[in-house]
Amino acid sequence: MAEPRILLSAGEASGDLHGAELARALRRRYPTAQLLGLAGPQMVDAGVRPLVDFGRLAVMGVAELLTRLPFFLALRRRIERLLDAEPPDLVIPIDYPGFNLRLCAAAHARGLPVLYYIAPQVWAWRPERAEILAEATDRVAVVFPQEEPFLRKYGVQAVFVGHPLLDTLDRREAREEAIAALGADPGRPILGLLPGSRPQEVRRHLKPFLAAADEVVRRLPGVQVIVSTAPQVPPVNYAAAKGRSLSSSSARLLSAATAVLSKSGTTTVEAALMETPLVIAHRVHPLTFAMARRLVTVDSVGMVNLLAGRRIVREFVQRLPRRAIADGLLPLLEAGSAEREELIMNLRQVRRSLGERGAAARVAALAEELLGARP
Repeated sequence: MAEPRILLSAGEASGDLHGAELARALRRRYPTAQLLGLAGPQMVDAGVRPLVDFGRLAVMGVAELLTRLPFFLALRRRIERLLDAEPPDLVIPIDYPGFNLRLCAAAHARGLPVLYYIAPQVWAWRPERAEILAEATDRVAVVFPQEEPFLRKYGVQAVFVGHPLLDTLDRREAREEAIAALGADPGRPILGLLPGSRPQEVRRHLKPFLAAADEVVRRLPGVQVIVSTAPQVPPVNYAAAKGRSLSSSSARLLSAATAVLSKSGTTTVEAALMETPLVIAHRVHPLTFAMARRLVTVDSVGMVNLLAGRRIVREFVQRLPRRAIADGLLPLLEAGSAEREELIMNLRQVRRSLGERGAAARVAALAEELLGARP
């Protein structure tokens, strides 16, 4: 077929990262393909034409979504008009299930092939969404090994492609380089704080994270505390960290840190890949938490624990007590401690479960297969 027109749809920082890798892989197969959609700065750099201000897409939880509902309804109508007026040859939603599951249904209703990349975690909550995937997608590229057999039980054409973060490991700085770039002292422990990549995450996590870090330093003077910032989060959200050391690169901080305190999400998988010991602390809007308690079918919020099949990392959910969090962090900051060495061994096992490098190339191959089947 002629060079295709492909609609990609990502809605948050991790999707933008993985979408950029996929866009480059697609370009290697189709050098002059037209790539467009919901795209962040990294996807734009990879040649995807953005259709909307990416910063407006970042929401988390039911309560936050309700306040932004008019925007998302208008965006949905705009995308549907595009599907009618200039139908793409392939639609590739990337994670971001609240919006992208509806995009799948809209594209499928118009007879357009759909390749979903990074499936919604339906095995953790709302398994009925698997039926939507079975009905409205042609392929689903999954990045966690347990997802393929689970989704196939529901009739989803799921394919395990490996985790895309494996492809970033070669580009990571060595620990010594990362410490030097941060201006930290290599002879003292470094505690990294990763409060999130969305404004509402930072607002909920930063102050309790700083309080826990202060408790760590009180008990173990000499620990260096560095806060990870996100480019899409306005600086005003970091006011509580005034006078603290900051890093605009979470990857650099994960490389340099002796241990980290992280909100739940992709950063816990990154920590596993870097074999960086961590404690997870996570807080959401009370309404979102109340609904999640009724829907969630797993007993951990940290993906690293779900991948391990057991609680290898300490978790604090909704209540973030500084002393208890410090209790979890302190042994991880001590070189050679039994707790630290055991956790590193467990993180190594999680890393091995995530498959081989080349996820984006495998997804691009699935895209080529679907495009080749188009009349």
